[in-house]
Amino acid sequence: MNELATNIKNLEIETLKNLKNSKADNTLRAYRSDYKDFSEFCAKNSLNSMPTEPKILALYLTHLSSTSKFSTLKRRIASISVIHKLKGHYLDTKHPVIMENLHGIKRAKGSKQKTKKPILISDLKLIINAIDKINQSEKKKIRDKALLLIGFSGGFRRSELVNLDYEDIEFVNEGIKIFIKKSKTDQSAEGMIKAIPYFENKLFCPVRNLKNWIDYSETISGKIFKISDKSVALIIKKYALLSGLDANRYGGHSLRSGFATSAAESGAEERNIMAMTGHKTTQMVRRYIHEANLFKNNALNKIKI
Repeated sequence: MNELATNIKNLEIETLKNLKNSKADNTLRAYRSDYKDFSEFCAKNSLNSMPTEPKILALYLTHLSSTSKFSTLKRRIASISVIHKLKGHYLDTKHPVIMENLHGIKRAKGSKQKTKKPILISDLKLIINAIDKINQSEKKKIRDKALLLIGFSGGFRRSELVNLDYEDIEFVNEGIKIFIKKSKTDQSAEGMIKAIPYFENKLFCPVRNLKNWIDYSETISGKIFKISDKSVALIIKKYALLSGLDANRYGGHSLRSGFATSAAESGAEERNIMAMTGHKTTQMVRRYIHEANLFKNNALNKIKI
């Protein structure tokens, strides 16, 4: 009997490990941060946070709704649900008291997110030119040009960009092949390869600029850029400001969305955009395509005044 109990306990421990391993470290940290906020709300109001119940979660969402975006509310639900699973508890996040409350909040405030502007090709050129003119070390100039050009041309997420390893890149005659070991939508760590060709314009060529950085920094192993994902956003904002752009409207996602929007404007097919960005569904990519076509396929273009 004791042996059976021990085996079950070991299985429970291994199951919890598997649940944790199914999520990226950054994702788990975000879940724990969200849950911490929820548990503090419960503590202040003498409510149970673990295990909790749908009514309490609904109250928490109402509490958040006055200061948070609708997307934040949905993320908090997911986070609290995952933490419950890791602790061995079930939480019915589809309970009517939660869903109806969400529906009411959505109708009251809307769910449209204020997304950061994409960095389009014209913006990227302004930024690269600004880097060349700024009074700073040659090392930073070479690194930041490589970072931004590769980030844009590969449609990279910030986390993917800062985790690029020297061992995962291969320069070939056509350009460069970059192996992405794991990403946000690739929780099983199957990986994917992004191929970036040489550009005719050497100044804006991501392949040449990356090679320049690797040679200059004498990188022969490990991380290529050695910066945090937060630094990517700060670097983008810094050069957006120096380029005369509104820095507040750009962020870490602007390179990725800029690639997708620019590719769509140039007529790239949906599946080819997804092959580069790694999107698993068409929903977000179609949003980029729609944005790119707002003026291109505008009905007013047929009207002559």
